[in-house]
Amino acid sequence: MSESSRLPSRIAQKLAERQQQGLHRSVRAFHHQDGKLIDEHNNTYLNFSGNDYLGLANDPALISAWQDGLSLYGAGSTASPLVTGFSHAHQALEASLCEWLGFDKALLFNSGFSANQAVIFSLLEKGDVLFQDKLNHASLMEAGILSEATMLRFLHNNIAKLDSGLKNQADAPSRFVITEGVFSMDGDLSPLADIASVCRANEACLMVDDAHGIGALGKEGRGSCDNAGIQPDILIVPFGKAFGMMGAAVMCSAQVHDYLTQFARHYVYSTAMPPAQAYALSKAVSIIRKDNWRREKLHELSSLFHCVLSEHHGVVETQTPIKPVVLGDVTTMLTAAEHLKSAGFWTGAIRPPTVPPNSSRLRITLSVNQTLDDVNALACKLRHILEGERHE
Repeated sequence: MSESSRLPSRIAQKLAERQQQGLHRSVRAFHHQDGKLIDEHNNTYLNFSGNDYLGLANDPALISAWQDGLSLYGAGSTASPLVTGFSHAHQALEASLCEWLGFDKALLFNSGFSANQAVIFSLLEKGDVLFQDKLNHASLMEAGILSEATMLRFLHNNIAKLDSGLKNQADAPSRFVITEGVFSMDGDLSPLADIASVCRANEACLMVDDAHGIGALGKEGRGSCDNAGIQPDILIVPFGKAFGMMGAAVMCSAQVHDYLTQFARHYVYSTAMPPAQAYALSKAVSIIRKDNWRREKLHELSSLFHCVLSEHHGVVETQTPIKPVVLGDVTTMLTAAEHLKSAGFWTGAIRPPTVPPNSSRLRITLSVNQTLDDVNALACKLRHILEGERHE
């Protein structure tokens, strides 16, 4: 950089502020093995911080399917879908998703982030109004801010606010509502049946990002929408959580699929996901659908966790594998996380700006990889930590 540039000093200042606020984060390398994390110092921890809810990331059948896909299709797609990057493996995955979830079409992306942004940037125009739940994911919020549409945020899961907002914007060319099925930091469910009803009454389109619900909820793991008995206009199905892999699909009508194929720049100008990955994802769909025992085990682990910690108000009871423990200030949360780490438990240490100020929390996630003894040991240790703080 030029010596006259102010950018280096600005970078240094911003980094220093993060350090002073206790909000500085860094990347660490781990080895994942049988539901455990092994760090660079060869320390082993029980993993309560990932999103591999169904335990598929290291499932032998899924690993074998990806290896078979590599043998059949090679390492990469080598081109964007509209050139030569779309293969029979991609086609088969889209068909299996449509049959499973009841949509006409599916469009594959390399991440949930790009899928969300592609839909918003492509479909919405100047004059349109986009309504988003206040706690929606950053990919949705960023796209809404940068899109040509006017974005309005409604209070989290507040149906009355959404309804009044839609009525106030009745003259807009298009009104588009986006919510998540399960909110990643709170683990709570969106009231999808009520939201769908309000959207129908106001002739608004509904899109649901079900990153944390698909696979874990609903019949055959069909997710939050199936659990609520609704079908949105557009459903985002990310593969980075319960699928144990990466990428995403946009589930939609044939017309919207054709439109996105023409105008979604994230799709048109990105190299398609490797066909071997698509082949393995088809196997993941099959496992998710038939292995109901995985969802039953998650329910059993969840019941045990809440039973042990039932007396502690900071522990938010949820129907999902996401278990937030809201501790307030950053220092208290980091201290609790360190105590758990010392006892061999790795939990998510979530602080602003990911969550609002004074709502720092442990984000504990359950997985089929864990045993009842694992969850009981974590919950008992956490209870001891929380009781110690309460008596101080």
